[in-house]
Amino acid sequence: MKNLKFITSLFLTALLTLTSCQDEIDSENGQNPNTNNSESQTASNLERTSMYDGSFDDFLDGTSCSSILLPVVATVNGQQVSIISQSDYQLVLNILGQFTNDNDTVTLQFPLSVRLSNYTEVIVANQGEYDAIIDACETAENTGKDAISCLDIDFPITILTYSLNLEQTGSLVIQSEQQLYAYMNNMGNTELFSVKYPITATLSNNSTVTLTSDLDLQASIEDCLDTEDAEEEAEEEAKNLETILVNGAFKVQTFINAGVNKASDYANYTIDFANDKTCTAIHSTLSAVQGTYNVTSETEVYLNLTFAGNATFNLLNNKWEVTSFSNTSISLKSTANAAITLVLTQI
Repeated sequence: MKNLKFITSLFLTALLTLTSCQDEIDSENGQNPNTNNSESQTASNLERTSMYDGSFDDFLDGTSCSSILLPVVATVNGQQVSIISQSDYQLVLNILGQFTNDNDTVTLQFPLSVRLSNYTEVIVANQGEYDAIIDACETAENTGKDAISCLDIDFPITILTYSLNLEQTGSLVIQSEQQLYAYMNNMGNTELFSVKYPITATLSNNSTVTLTSDLDLQASIEDCLDTEDAEEEAEEEAKNLETILVNGAFKVQTFINAGVNKASDYANYTIDFANDKTCTAIHSTLSAVQGTYNVTSETEVYLNLTFAGNATFNLLNNKWEVTSFSNTSISLKSTANAAITLVLTQI
């Protein structure tokens, strides 16, 4: 394990150096496959896609630039949890997911060990040292120097090396992300390289793309980062929708099915969404209808409704895409049939 102050200082110094160098790159650099150097866009793309991805435990540590090395002890919403292996992550997720509209808290027990984006492992003695890691990560994210996790290069790949006069000097077979990161991070300013294309990469949706040039790699990264941004925006919107649902009571304003508005079937019902993901349709004289709901997101926001024991409300059982919402109204369309729509308004 290395000293945290040294590692954090080194990380920030490398970050500032890379930022400075990027500003001086010739716009043509990297487009000729024999002219990629350590300052080129391709070098940056390869380094960022090969960084250690610590996003898999963000629910626990709140930062994607590192991951916590197990075992660790954490207090989650007031409950102490011993996390011995990754199978214990579910214990944390179950506590965090118990209620939809609460303020989740995770307090880590120090000292603990983390693996940083450069694959270095360090011991963190206290919260102050951990905050320094989070600050360094936020700096990297804000300047576009953090790990790219939406595209994974499939290994092995071959790197061809060149001298400054563009004569090939050798080749290197890269077998893993860590090996690629080490190569890119340690490249000298007198070295040139190219990737031997075609190569393949796996996107975050598990689809595979074939890349035939540096420009292909750049375009695929831009596309997947745009998708990632849309997913993050949808995730935030889903949280906002959960808050609106839990804090209000709703009625069916319109329910269009087979071209007919059947809202009158629900006219005397009030739908209440509870914090534990249950919902209840309350009628002044008839029995209440029990159900469950769940708000999810991909690049769009979805509201899943499931009612039981009532044929009228069973018609609302659907995975609904949220087309728009405000504090007073939620508009939905069926993911199975876009002609079926539902509008809930707050009472």
